Amino acid sequence: MATNRRRFLQWGIVPAGALAVAPNRVARHAWGMHPEPPMGREAFWGNWALRMPDGAAGWLSLWEEQGQPDGELWTVGSPKQLRKVHFQGETLLFERMLRIGPPEFPGGPPTGPRVACLHKAQVAGAAMTIELVTPATQTRPASSTIFHGKRLPPLPPRPDLTRVRFGAPQRLFNGRNLDGWTLTNPAQINGWKAENGELVNATPKLDFQPYSRYGNLRTIAEFTDFNLQIEFNVPAGGNSGIYLRGMYEAQVVDRDSRMQGIQGVGAIFGRIAPSENAGLPGGNWQHYDLTLVQRHATVVLNGKKVIDNQPIAGCTNGALTADETLPGPIYLQGDHTAVRYRNILLRPVVG
Repeated sequence: MATNRRRFLQWGIVPAGALAVAPNRVARHAWGMHPEPPMGREAFWGNWALRMPDGAAGWLSLWEEQGQPDGELWTVGSPKQLRKVHFQGETLLFERMLRIGPPEFPGGPPTGPRVACLHKAQVAGAAMTIELVTPATQTRPASSTIFHGKRLPPLPPRPDLTRVRFGAPQRLFNGRNLDGWTLTNPAQINGWKAENGELVNATPKLDFQPYSRYGNLRTIAEFTDFNLQIEFNVPAGGNSGIYLRGMYEAQVVDRDSRMQGIQGVGAIFGRIAPSENAGLPGGNWQHYDLTLVQRHATVVLNGKKVIDNQPIAGCTNGALTADETLPGPIYLQGDHTAVRYRNILLRPVVG
């Protein structure tokens, strides 16, 4: 076994291919597998929950491969892969290609061409501090911004769902109004309404771009582990999503969408592919039975189990937070296309 692989196992880091999840390399860190926390460069390896400078959630994973550091960062509207990852003393340096121009609209995407932006990361215990250095352009000087993150705990073992007890069902949508719901970003346009017992998003947007003037809708209440029953109706070519705990997106598209597999209906978007496409054509009501327990997902789509108690490596792009130790809401994606939901019932885990 190569030296770097020994380091993976010593510190509880699982190399690529060890879990049947998204085809990206994931480094997991478990201090509990070793009597002392890692020191020096090994302190960086693992998964980190970040709050990005624009307020978005960021999920950073760092690892060592063949003696070289590497990593990826999941956050809305940005490429994942890190560039030019290397150490300078006890500081980890990497680049990301980012747009840094003024946003198209409040809360919208930054503009301009992508430019290489340097990041300087330092670790102290379970805390990470990153300095983002943006280069000078013709319209703005160079600048730097500090943001922070925390180390995420390792994935728990696969739960025995036969021993999990669920509480009484809670009806999250009353069918009459939006009581109990609010926009994730109050500055956006609210395209949501209650109509004929359905929760309807009437945005005219037709593309899948991650930014929009129209908003996402979330429950005011927050949850940890639960079973969620929900029906959705998306038009042909439409796109929405159901974020479990505000972190993990169960994809909402039609059977024949251009988005398939790990991005298709039945997937935990970008993280776990369904075993089959059990979706229906656009314009049909479809049913999700979603169970989230100890960061493991079970997905039953239209009566077919397509994900069976599989670990979720980390949050989906578009998550409200990357901190998987926190409870969170159910949130429905309204910033893509029109969609309808109904019969939304949640049973929390009670033991």
